Amino acid sequence: MRQAYRVAVAIFADRVDAGRELAAVLEVHRGGDAIVLGIPRGGVVVAAEVAQALALPLAATVVRKLGAPAHEEYAIGAIAEGVEVVNDDAVRQGGVTPEALARVEDLERAELIRRTQLFADSPPAIAGRTVIVVDDGLATGATATAACRSLKAQGAARIVLAVPVAPAAWRPPPDAVDEYVCPHPIRAFWAVGQFYTDFTQTTDGEVMRLLAGVSNGSASEEHPER
Repeated sequence: MRQAYRVAVAIFADRVDAGRELAAVLEVHRGGDAIVLGIPRGGVVVAAEVAQALALPLAATVVRKLGAPAHEEYAIGAIAEGVEVVNDDAVRQGGVTPEALARVEDLERAELIRRTQLFADSPPAIAGRTVIVVDDGLATGATATAACRSLKAQGAARIVLAVPVAPAAWRPPPDAVDEYVCPHPIRAFWAVGQFYTDFTQTTDGEVMRLLAGVSNGSASEEHPER
Protein backbone atom coordinates (compact mmCIF):
# COMPACT_ATOMS: atom_id res chain seq x y z
CA MET A 1 0.00 0.00 0.00
CA ARG A 2 1.23 3.47 -0.84
CA GLN A 3 1.29 5.88 2.09
CA ALA A 4 1.72 9.63 2.53
CA TYR A 5 2.81 11.35 5.73
CA ARG A 6 1.12 14.72 6.29
CA VAL A 7 2.50 16.59 9.26
CA ALA A 8 2.53 20.14 10.56
CA VAL A 9 6.33 20.37 10.67
CA ALA A 10 6.85 19.63 6.96
CA ILE A 11 9.58 21.60 5.22
CA PHE A 12 9.16 20.19 1.72
CA ALA A 13 6.04 19.61 -0.34
CA ASP A 14 7.53 16.40 -1.74
CA ARG A 15 10.83 14.92 -2.93
CA VAL A 16 10.83 16.99 -6.11
CA ASP A 17 10.59 20.15 -4.00
CA ALA A 18 13.44 18.90 -1.78
CA GLY A 19 15.58 18.15 -4.83
CA ARG A 20 15.16 21.65 -6.21
CA GLU A 21 16.22 23.21 -2.91
CA LEU A 22 19.17 20.86 -2.60
CA ALA A 23 20.29 21.67 -6.15
CA ALA A 24 20.48 25.37 -5.27
CA VAL A 25 22.93 24.56 -2.47
CA LEU A 26 25.04 22.46 -4.85
CA GLU A 27 25.23 25.11 -7.57
CA VAL A 28 29.05 25.13 -7.45
CA HIS A 29 29.00 21.75 -9.19
CA ARG A 30 26.93 22.92 -12.17
CA GLY A 31 28.32 21.70 -15.47
CA GLY A 32 31.40 20.10 -13.88
CA ASP A 33 32.69 16.54 -14.14
CA ALA A 34 30.68 15.26 -11.17
CA ILE A 35 28.07 12.53 -11.36
CA VAL A 36 24.91 12.42 -9.23
CA LEU A 37 24.08 9.07 -7.64
CA GLY A 38 20.70 8.66 -5.97
CA ILE A 39 19.99 6.03 -3.31
CA PRO A 40 16.89 4.05 -4.37
CA ARG A 41 14.16 4.43 -4.07
CA GLY A 42 13.21 7.89 -2.75
CA GLY A 43 16.70 9.32 -3.07
CA VAL A 44 16.60 8.92 -6.83
CA VAL A 45 13.63 11.31 -7.07
CA VAL A 46 15.62 13.97 -5.19
CA ALA A 47 18.78 13.18 -7.17
CA ALA A 48 16.97 13.51 -10.50
CA GLU A 49 16.08 17.12 -9.70
CA VAL A 50 19.67 17.82 -8.65
CA ALA A 51 21.11 16.27 -11.80
CA GLN A 52 18.70 18.10 -14.08
CA ALA A 53 19.28 21.47 -12.42
CA LEU A 54 23.06 21.13 -12.48
CA ALA A 55 23.33 19.56 -15.95
CA LEU A 56 25.02 16.45 -14.55
CA PRO A 57 24.55 12.75 -15.32
CA LEU A 58 22.29 10.69 -13.05
CA ALA A 59 22.66 7.09 -11.88
CA ALA A 60 21.79 4.97 -8.85
CA THR A 61 23.93 3.60 -6.04
CA VAL A 62 22.22 0.71 -4.32
CA VAL A 63 22.38 0.22 -0.56
CA ARG A 64 20.13 -1.60 1.90
CA LYS A 65 19.34 -0.77 5.50
CA LEU A 66 19.63 -3.50 8.10
CA GLY A 67 16.57 -3.04 10.28
CA ALA A 68 16.19 -4.36 13.81
CA PRO A 69 14.14 -7.61 13.73
CA ALA A 70 11.52 -6.24 16.13
CA HIS A 71 11.43 -2.78 14.54
CA GLU A 72 12.42 -2.77 10.87
CA GLU A 73 12.44 1.02 10.56
CA TYR A 74 15.18 1.26 13.20
CA ALA A 75 18.51 0.88 11.41
CA ILE A 76 21.18 -1.21 13.07
CA GLY A 77 23.38 -1.04 9.99
CA ALA A 78 23.47 -1.15 6.21
CA ILE A 79 25.08 -3.01 3.33
CA ALA A 80 26.32 -1.91 -0.09
CA GLU A 81 28.63 -3.46 -2.66
CA GLY A 82 31.65 -4.76 -0.73
CA VAL A 83 30.67 -2.89 2.44
CA GLU A 84 28.85 -3.66 5.67
CA VAL A 85 28.17 -1.02 8.33
CA VAL A 86 26.91 -2.20 11.73
CA ASN A 87 26.04 0.07 14.64
CA ASP A 88 27.25 -1.96 17.61
CA ASP A 89 25.44 0.27 20.10
CA ALA A 90 22.15 -0.18 18.25
CA VAL A 91 22.68 -3.93 18.11
CA ARG A 92 23.27 -4.10 21.86
CA GLN A 93 20.40 -1.79 22.74
CA GLY A 94 18.05 -3.75 20.51
CA GLY A 95 19.15 -7.08 21.92
CA VAL A 96 19.91 -8.34 18.42
CA THR A 97 21.72 -11.66 18.47
CA PRO A 98 24.40 -12.57 15.90
CA GLU A 99 22.01 -15.14 14.45
CA ALA A 100 19.21 -12.57 14.07
CA LEU A 101 21.61 -10.09 12.48
CA ALA A 102 22.77 -12.73 10.01
CA ARG A 103 19.15 -13.49 9.02
CA VAL A 104 18.42 -9.81 8.42
CA GLU A 105 21.57 -9.44 6.35
CA ASP A 106 20.72 -12.47 4.22
CA LEU A 107 17.29 -11.04 3.40
CA GLU A 108 18.62 -7.58 2.62
CA ARG A 109 21.50 -8.91 0.54
CA ALA A 110 18.98 -10.67 -1.71
CA GLU A 111 17.14 -7.35 -2.15
CA LEU A 112 20.45 -5.56 -2.73
CA ILE A 113 21.20 -7.93 -5.60
CA ARG A 114 17.70 -7.49 -7.06
CA ARG A 115 17.88 -3.71 -6.96
CA THR A 116 21.41 -3.65 -8.35
CA GLN A 117 20.29 -5.73 -11.31
CA LEU A 118 17.28 -3.46 -11.80
CA PHE A 119 18.77 -0.01 -11.22
CA ALA A 120 22.53 -0.29 -11.57
CA ASP A 121 23.25 -3.27 -13.80
CA SER A 122 25.60 -1.11 -15.92
CA PRO A 123 27.22 1.18 -13.33
CA PRO A 124 28.85 4.39 -14.56
CA ALA A 125 32.61 4.85 -14.40
CA ILE A 126 33.32 6.72 -11.17
CA ALA A 127 37.05 6.19 -10.73
CA GLY A 128 38.77 9.54 -10.38
CA ARG A 129 35.50 11.50 -10.43
CA THR A 130 33.57 13.61 -7.98
CA VAL A 131 30.45 11.73 -6.91
CA ILE A 132 27.44 13.48 -5.36
CA VAL A 133 25.51 10.94 -3.31
CA VAL A 134 21.89 12.00 -2.75
CA ASP A 135 19.14 10.63 -0.52
CA ASP A 136 15.81 12.11 0.58
CA GLY A 137 17.16 12.50 4.13
CA LEU A 138 18.97 10.52 6.75
CA ALA A 139 18.17 9.44 10.29
CA THR A 140 20.98 7.21 11.57
CA GLY A 141 23.22 7.74 8.54
CA ALA A 142 23.94 4.02 8.16
CA THR A 143 22.77 3.70 4.56
CA ALA A 144 24.53 6.87 3.44
CA THR A 145 27.76 5.78 5.12
CA ALA A 146 27.64 2.35 3.47
CA ALA A 147 26.99 3.89 0.05
CA CYS A 148 29.82 6.40 0.37
CA ARG A 149 32.36 3.83 1.63
CA SER A 150 31.47 1.53 -1.25
CA LEU A 151 31.99 4.31 -3.78
CA LYS A 152 35.30 5.27 -2.17
CA ALA A 153 36.44 1.66 -2.54
CA GLN A 154 35.45 1.81 -6.21
CA GLY A 155 37.86 4.69 -6.75
CA ALA A 156 35.77 7.85 -6.52
CA ALA A 157 38.13 10.81 -6.13
CA ARG A 158 35.78 12.90 -4.01
CA ILE A 159 32.51 12.06 -2.27
CA VAL A 160 29.90 14.75 -1.67
CA LEU A 161 27.02 13.52 0.49
CA ALA A 162 23.96 15.71 -0.02
CA VAL A 163 20.63 15.32 1.78
CA PRO A 164 17.78 17.82 2.27
CA VAL A 165 17.30 17.08 5.98
CA ALA A 166 19.11 15.22 8.77
CA PRO A 167 19.65 15.30 12.54
CA ALA A 168 21.70 18.33 13.52
CA ALA A 169 24.07 16.20 15.59
CA TRP A 170 24.96 13.80 12.77
CA ARG A 171 28.44 14.03 11.32
CA PRO A 172 29.71 12.06 8.32
CA PRO A 173 32.62 9.66 8.85
CA PRO A 174 35.77 11.28 7.41
CA ASP A 175 36.89 8.03 5.80
CA ALA A 176 33.75 8.00 3.64
CA VAL A 177 32.73 11.60 2.93
CA ASP A 178 34.81 14.55 1.74
CA GLU A 179 31.99 17.11 1.78
CA TYR A 180 28.63 17.05 3.53
CA VAL A 181 25.71 19.22 2.41
CA CYS A 182 22.47 19.46 4.40
CA PRO A 183 20.39 22.66 4.17
CA HIS A 184 18.14 21.63 7.07
CA PRO A 185 19.95 20.15 10.08
CA ILE A 186 17.20 19.49 12.63
CA ARG A 187 17.58 19.16 16.41
CA ALA A 188 14.17 17.61 17.11
CA PHE A 189 14.45 14.80 14.58
CA TRP A 190 12.21 11.74 14.62
CA ALA A 191 11.98 10.43 11.06
CA VAL A 192 12.69 11.69 7.55
CA GLY A 193 9.02 11.49 6.57
CA GLN A 194 7.96 14.06 9.15
CA PHE A 195 9.58 16.83 7.09
CA TYR A 196 7.60 16.10 3.91
CA THR A 197 3.97 16.95 3.28
CA ASP A 198 3.90 14.11 0.74
CA PHE A 199 6.26 11.24 1.51
CA THR A 200 4.52 8.76 -0.78
CA GLN A 201 6.53 5.61 -1.39
CA THR A 202 8.52 5.61 -4.61
CA THR A 203 8.15 2.59 -6.88
CA ASP A 204 10.62 0.64 -8.97
CA GLY A 205 8.88 1.89 -12.10
CA GLU A 206 9.32 5.54 -11.15
CA VAL A 207 12.99 5.02 -10.37
CA MET A 208 13.58 3.31 -13.70
CA ARG A 209 11.86 6.11 -15.61
CA LEU A 210 13.90 8.77 -13.83
CA LEU A 211 17.15 6.94 -14.50
CA ALA A 212 16.13 6.71 -18.15
CA GLY A 213 15.45 10.43 -18.24
CA VAL A 214 11.64 10.17 -18.20
CA SER A 215 9.94 12.12 -15.40
CA ASN A 216 6.28 11.88 -16.36
CA GLY A 217 3.73 9.10 -16.37
CA SER A 218 2.13 6.93 -13.72
CA ALA A 219 4.40 4.90 -11.45
CA SER A 220 4.37 1.14 -11.39
CA GLU A 221 3.16 -0.45 -8.17
CA GLU A 222 4.59 -3.86 -8.90
CA HIS A 223 7.21 -3.53 -6.15
CA PRO A 224 6.02 -1.22 -3.36
CA GLU A 225 8.80 0.20 -1.22
CA ARG A 226 9.91 -1.97 1.67
